[in-house]
Amino acid sequence: MTIVILFGQTFKPKTTRMNFEYTEEQLMVQKTARDYAQRELKKDVIERDTNAEYPTQHVKNVAELGFFGILTSPDFGGVGMDNISYVLALEEISKVDSSVAVIMAVHNSLACYGIEKYGNDEQKEKYLPGLASGEKIGAFLLSEPEAGSDASFQKTTAEDKGDYYLLNGVKNWITSANTASTYLVMAQTHPDKGHKGINAFVVDRNTEGISIGPHEDKMGMRSSDTHSVMFTDVKVPKENRIGDDGFGFKLAMKLLEGGRIGIAAQALGIAAGAYELSVKYAKERKAFGTEIINHQAIAFKLAEMATGIETARILIHKAAWLKDNNQPYGTISAMAKLYATDVAMKVTTEAVQIHGGYGYVKEYHVERLMREAKLTQIYEGTSEIQKMVISRAIAKE
Repeated sequence: MTIVILFGQTFKPKTTRMNFEYTEEQLMVQKTARDYAQRELKKDVIERDTNAEYPTQHVKNVAELGFFGILTSPDFGGVGMDNISYVLALEEISKVDSSVAVIMAVHNSLACYGIEKYGNDEQKEKYLPGLASGEKIGAFLLSEPEAGSDASFQKTTAEDKGDYYLLNGVKNWITSANTASTYLVMAQTHPDKGHKGINAFVVDRNTEGISIGPHEDKMGMRSSDTHSVMFTDVKVPKENRIGDDGFGFKLAMKLLEGGRIGIAAQALGIAAGAYELSVKYAKERKAFGTEIINHQAIAFKLAEMATGIETARILIHKAAWLKDNNQPYGTISAMAKLYATDVAMKVTTEAVQIHGGYGYVKEYHVERLMREAKLTQIYEGTSEIQKMVISRAIAKE
């Protein structure tokens, strides 16, 4: 046995190692997602982006592959994979089409996980099987016209009427608003209590009194289904409240901690997709008698892009690993989202530059990836909010 004496102390070294290898199951998930994205999603992604067309068939196909129940327990019809598998799948899909990826992310990270983690047995049994199969799509309703980054400032109300709550208000920027069957809604029940008076509810999309606003004409992720949702005297059964009275804001914040891992993975995929296209183009395009990858100006751009992507990937996988192992992950997930989304913006901008004039047209994909990268710095907590989360954690150390 080896004995080590260090600083006057005797140690028996433990056999420990940092494992960066993927399991066979994780590699299978990665390959399945990549094959589908490159073979099927890429065929019509430009057309769907141009026309802001919802990817109906692709959503069904991705659900059949198991990706809409990837994190949900098999007890409720899900696949029950880990978060590493989840981010690998999101990365591959986001390399081609972030619209499909964001539908998948909101469904898994927020709707399914919220009900499975915080719902009671009856709620899980009632809602999760349909969601896990992808037969039903889940949406997360938190943002409002006057409550974006400050989610505690909820104006949507849930008035306690004894046997039910009466829901009134407006939610906006809701992914899958018009296609989802199951809403996870945050609303204020006790205004005098501030954020401690907010509740969370599972609401059926077809409940009387729910109306949908026009489709948002977005800069990127244009084929995802984004609308405002209006509630007018919507009756929500008492049994549809998740958790104790006043638990809603805490639930939303916990869900967003995990959601940031998914957004970071999307940003990573966008960056990696733009990088792969740039390497391919740089090896084919010639200027001044040689392929442009041989020019230092281009080679150094690719080197910086590759370094940023790999660093983001490690940070994201650490956050996913912490969540899988039931360790605190909120600060790391904020770091992952902050860093990965900045990398996505930088890499996609450089990708357009590397492609030159071709990068400015739709045919070469990178202009779309640059547009999609920008949103990752904004939704599910802006970059500025991530800095607040991180700096507050530092202050508490």
